[in-house]
Amino acid sequence: MGKNLFQKVWDIHKVADLPGGRTQLFIGLHLIHEVTSPQAFAMIKELGLKVAYPNRTFATCDHIIPTDNITRPFADSMAEEMMQALEKNTKENGITFFGPESGYQGVVHIVGPELGLTQPGITVACGDSHTATHGAFGAIAFGIGTSQVRDVLATQTMALNDLKVRRVEVNGKLKPGVYAKDIILYLIRHLGVNGGIGYAYEFAGSTIENLSMEGRMTVCNMAIEGGARVGYVNPDEKTFEYLKGKKYAPKGENWDKMLSYWESIKSDKDAEYDDVVVFNAEDIEPMVTWGINPEQGVGISEKLPIDDNPSFKEAYEYMKLKPGAPIKGTKIDVVFIGSCTNGRIEDLREAAKYLKGKKVASHVKALAVPGSTTVKAKAEAEGLDKIFIEAGFEWRNPGCSMCLAMNPDKLIGDQICASTSNRNFKGRQGSSSGRTILMSPAMAAAAAVTGEISDAREVFELN
Repeated sequence: MGKNLFQKVWDIHKVADLPGGRTQLFIGLHLIHEVTSPQAFAMIKELGLKVAYPNRTFATCDHIIPTDNITRPFADSMAEEMMQALEKNTKENGITFFGPESGYQGVVHIVGPELGLTQPGITVACGDSHTATHGAFGAIAFGIGTSQVRDVLATQTMALNDLKVRRVEVNGKLKPGVYAKDIILYLIRHLGVNGGIGYAYEFAGSTIENLSMEGRMTVCNMAIEGGARVGYVNPDEKTFEYLKGKKYAPKGENWDKMLSYWESIKSDKDAEYDDVVVFNAEDIEPMVTWGINPEQGVGISEKLPIDDNPSFKEAYEYMKLKPGAPIKGTKIDVVFIGSCTNGRIEDLREAAKYLKGKKVASHVKALAVPGSTTVKAKAEAEGLDKIFIEAGFEWRNPGCSMCLAMNPDKLIGDQICASTSNRNFKGRQGSSSGRTILMSPAMAAAAAVTGEISDAREVFELN
């Protein structure tokens, strides 16, 4: 019986079997940012340790950085303090830092792939939940906490429990108006937010294979929202084409050598899995969430579920929605297009395509936030910024922005936000009573224009 990609990459990076059953795993790429790294640097300094492999750690700033005015010092003194700590720690330890002046700053899970740091067959760790994004390249990527950031800084390894592997197969052609975001919201609805606990998800099937690299990143990004520690897609020609020529991608003879390695770590045709689930792409329609976790979602044409489950009752009370009512037509206050889930150039192009010549509803505040400096530059070169601005959007600088609101971009009171981000938890977008409805960039564009939750297929006549 053959091996799947997860098993191969795990075995290649295993340093030792630890007492208690855990594995000491070598981490090929460590990405850090300003929020979860200061304490980790302080801990290794206290222990008299140095960063073991500074050439394998790369930093950027994303969570706290303002997206309107980035003049230093930042207006938020705590944000300024975190930024200064990151600047100091990276300088002292010889770590490459992609700050705003570097031309490469942005959301950590967008910067890594676009610079070619994220490559097939490596292990990746970052102190952020959505590190699974990098699995789109056939990497095994772990979101970790501050104590593990410390461990990786000090040893370039960390202790992990092995995972089971579930092959999540989606086959068939997507209908018009259905995107990668709809796929992952659909999968989480059916597999549950806890369904992936103890698993790595291998996303496969013709639908996944036909996604762009950016679409694959969107799917892998939210693997953690389904409880899976890791999500990945086997690398293919599309992966290699995306990487070729990137700043940190292998060059010359080394490219051929790595290409051979990348081919070798693909799941074998007779690979064994702990579980296999299969879905039909034609069953997926544009998805929106209605509740307080990503599992609580429906197709846009559906009515909200009627269920006595206490978690449903809690969600309905918080969201101020009624069981049995349609989600379509729910008035919204804010639209946010951005985040590590949907802040890439492909996302901005798709939203701009539908917003061109249209206006944001008068009662709606709309933000378009590119995921990185590179994405922003590309978008502006293509004139996308003008389309967003003319439609009534605010065109911002790169950052996490309203995804988690650790910066000035926040909801006010119980505003409802049509958001392309990844979490709809209570208070996620900066207000303790703020409400988040997750959706694709096209659906967010439709909501911006109509001022309510709408079916993008109807608003933009997609057939």
